[in-house]
Amino acid sequence: MTFTVRHARTSDVPAIMRLIEPLVHRRILLGKERVVFYEAVQEFRVAEDAAGELIGCGALHVIWEDLGEVRTLAVAEPWLGRGVGRALLSTLEHDALELGLSRLFCLTFEVEFFSRNGFEPIGDDVVDAEVQAQLMRSPDVGVAEFLDLAHVKPNTLGNTRMLKHLSLA
Repeated sequence: MTFTVRHARTSDVPAIMRLIEPLVHRRILLGKERVVFYEAVQEFRVAEDAAGELIGCGALHVIWEDLGEVRTLAVAEPWLGRGVGRALLSTLEHDALELGLSRLFCLTFEVEFFSRNGFEPIGDDVVDAEVQAQLMRSPDVGVAEFLDLAHVKPNTLGNTRMLKHLSLA
């Protein structure tokens, strides 16, 4: 069975929400309001099978000049282990490089998957104090998770903060 990866469209939002719903119920992904998906649809890539059914999604969110976050990476259960997640991640990494990013962050339970794809667990000192002070001004929950701020701790329990350094090679 084959699949393709493409930019998401606004018409994909309901399917993206259906795809991630089981992961939200299992507390693997954070639930978001429909409006948030529409606001961020340009950040998303989707994978679809030969029949045009959405089988995976993932988003790239810019955090800083050189730093982005992989968000909402999900694959439909029947497609797990078939390269869909890797294809989505590879596409998001390509997008990141085109934007001039050199590092990608993720907050994940899927440590093995991200480790196989070059991500490593991180500590607290990932950005310098001046950048951290700027990031602290962001209302974005993902930025707060990146900074490991106390008010998002209930969202991050059991997750691992990971980072990958991108290269042009």
